[in-house]
Amino acid sequence: MPGLRVDLRSDTVTNPSPAMRRAMADAEVGDAWYGDDPTVNRLQERAAEITGTEAALFVATGTMANQIGLALHVRGGGHLVASQPDAHVATVEVATSAALSGIAFRTAPGHPRGWMTADAARRLLEPDTAYDVEVVDLLAVENTVGSAAGSVMPAEEMRAIRKVADDAGAPIHLDGARIFNAAAAAGHDVTEWTGEVDTMMFCLSKGLGAPIGSVLCGPAEMIREARRLWILFGGAWRQAGIVAAAGLVALQQGPSRLPEDHARARRLADAMAELIPGSLDPASVETNMVFVDTEPAGLSALETIERLSALGVGATFIAGKVRMVTHVDVNDEGIALALDAWASAVAGASKED
Repeated sequence: MPGLRVDLRSDTVTNPSPAMRRAMADAEVGDAWYGDDPTVNRLQERAAEITGTEAALFVATGTMANQIGLALHVRGGGHLVASQPDAHVATVEVATSAALSGIAFRTAPGHPRGWMTADAARRLLEPDTAYDVEVVDLLAVENTVGSAAGSVMPAEEMRAIRKVADDAGAPIHLDGARIFNAAAAAGHDVTEWTGEVDTMMFCLSKGLGAPIGSVLCGPAEMIREARRLWILFGGAWRQAGIVAAAGLVALQQGPSRLPEDHARARRLADAMAELIPGSLDPASVETNMVFVDTEPAGLSALETIERLSALGVGATFIAGKVRMVTHVDVNDEGIALALDAWASAVAGASKED
């Protein structure tokens, strides 16, 4: 957005780093449709290696990666995908799932922090009560949970969910758009979660800072079928090595610096809790997202976003709250600017009262 001095709308707004730009300029390319773009192939091999999976497919967006992942598991009409009620696949992507693959969702609440639990998975995977028929084709889980301010599903919960799914004979797809944030916050390797699922995706263009792209990972035979669906869905591209090169840099450099984003988000949360008492619990900020309830300040969330924008700070409206997301292009000075803008917005509201 023009005129913003610090953009906290999302971690998708970042600019490619100088190292990424150099890699993109020098990238060796081919035709990714035919599978002969060497840089794309290297990125896919590296993604599979990091996630502990057999193979991977580089695609344009997180939604595309999720939609191909879901479609790999569904059996057709009358069957369901089970997830949390506020999961990205069951909200933002719900119409896409229906249009592309005829998918409907069965949902049940799990943990108050938004992530799936083993108990919720057990309820979701129960057979149809009238016919004792298994109607859920797939269990979809999310980590981190975007609708819950980037909360982290514990690795032990993921292992418990895997056992429940195995008992029910159901596969698991992991929407791991920000799985590297989860790993950084928990102090684990991503394989603590990816090793417990059948397919998974992660975004290069969020916390890792690449300009474009997500990766779907899983068994080699499933990724072969994923390539067919990728073409069917219109996702195949040509000399994609130009952007895959940035993705390789993101995988190399991005994960280790994520704790910086988390520390800045916590700093922002601590200050907001002091500025607007009752607006949030700083302890709930585990990764790079801060959700602020503006009602205690006598402001609507949308009004606050407009005030912040006028003061050069970008934020978004999520679930009735103001969401701010830290990322590689937000430094300590940016956090200070954001806090100054918040103080001005709150002071302006007080004067109007």
